[in-house]
Amino acid sequence: MNNIFIKNATIINESRTFIGDLLITGETISSVAPAGQTRIPENAQIIEASGLLLIPGVIDDQVHFREPGLTHKGDIFTESRAAVAGGITSFMDMPNTNPQTVTNALLNEKFKLGSDSSLANYSFYIGATNTNLSEVMDADPAGVCGIKLFMGSSTGNMLVDDETALRNLFSKAVFPVACHCEAEPVIRRNTEIYRKKYGEDVPVKMHPMIRSREACYLSSSYAVALAKEYNTRIHILHLSTADEMKLFSNELPLSQKRITAEVCVHHLWFDETAYEEKGALVKWNPAIKTRFDREALLKSTVNDVIDIVATDHAPHTAEEKNNTYFKAPSGGPLVQHSLVAMLELWHRKMISAEKIVEKMCHNPAILFNIKERGFIREGYKADLCLVDPDNSWAVSKDNILYKCGWSPFEGTTFRSKVMKTFINGTIVYDDGVINEDYRGQKLVFER
Repeated sequence: MNNIFIKNATIINESRTFIGDLLITGETISSVAPAGQTRIPENAQIIEASGLLLIPGVIDDQVHFREPGLTHKGDIFTESRAAVAGGITSFMDMPNTNPQTVTNALLNEKFKLGSDSSLANYSFYIGATNTNLSEVMDADPAGVCGIKLFMGSSTGNMLVDDETALRNLFSKAVFPVACHCEAEPVIRRNTEIYRKKYGEDVPVKMHPMIRSREACYLSSSYAVALAKEYNTRIHILHLSTADEMKLFSNELPLSQKRITAEVCVHHLWFDETAYEEKGALVKWNPAIKTRFDREALLKSTVNDVIDIVATDHAPHTAEEKNNTYFKAPSGGPLVQHSLVAMLELWHRKMISAEKIVEKMCHNPAILFNIKERGFIREGYKADLCLVDPDNSWAVSKDNILYKCGWSPFEGTTFRSKVMKTFINGTIVYDDGVINEDYRGQKLVFER
């Protein structure tokens, strides 16, 4: 059984920051204590971490790794490889693949792909449709992270727009329903308005006018109303407007909330000014909106109105993105750069490091009831990340690991750098060297 002793690290965990030592024995954390208080076992591998931040591994609750069926964009191996380089130790993958993961048989096939290919720990959502309630109800709450509900169409054809189907799902769901909220009738109306004005040459900067704040608020407020009516455990994904913040509260601890909220890194980093420079590379659904919205989202993250920071990692090829507005798909790759982007906001004194750890590591574990992960605690799995907070580097084609080969952060200089990523006690990423033979574990949920 391997022993790894991490010495003199700046440990950030559960709202505390202290200089400490951590011992990994096998797959688990066996000791964590202030520096100098732990006996170093014989034959332990010693890692001197003075000046480095030691945090729990990031848990990303929303990724699209594109397998099966869309593997020209990305696949579980390539995107999990990029994820571990970004300090992500666990991910939850969305069902809008080809075929869509809307049956338990297809879900089991996807878990087999994860077991065979993923460098990180993994789980997969089962997708809701207008007609598959029995499949959703048969999913194992202890083995499946959640139910994905498109209340606005995105990639794929999984829009659930039948009110009876929605009410049945909200009344019967026994584990989290993760909602993409954009009102499809509003989007269709806006699309026609801008198509009449511009034809096929709609400027990309009109994206937040087409997938508008009205579309977001109408759908999110409807989801919240249904959840309150049926006491459903819902989690609303990738919020993008200041308006929606009034739908959520910080009055209860996360473990007691029935209605929770997520923001993605791109909505905290970019605003509508980015369309001029980056065009369709920053075309996401929901759209990035105004500076006012971005600032409101960050404030709500700091104030605990928003519970989780995730990526919505959704790669497309550069050729697919380099297209006219209606033909360029929405989504972009983010897992390699999400943690360092958030730490850049910390460097700018916009959010604390403790709050970043809370939103990216602790809270996904609490919200989804993940067993023994998300915290630096004795007896927990040794999913950890060592970060150098003062090691500047620039994102370039040479260091982008996504299969699609591009990043919306290309040309950005980050002051923090991920140095090592530990998954179940194994060093899977080590300052640019990746252990491609390692395979992560299936997440277990205590429900």
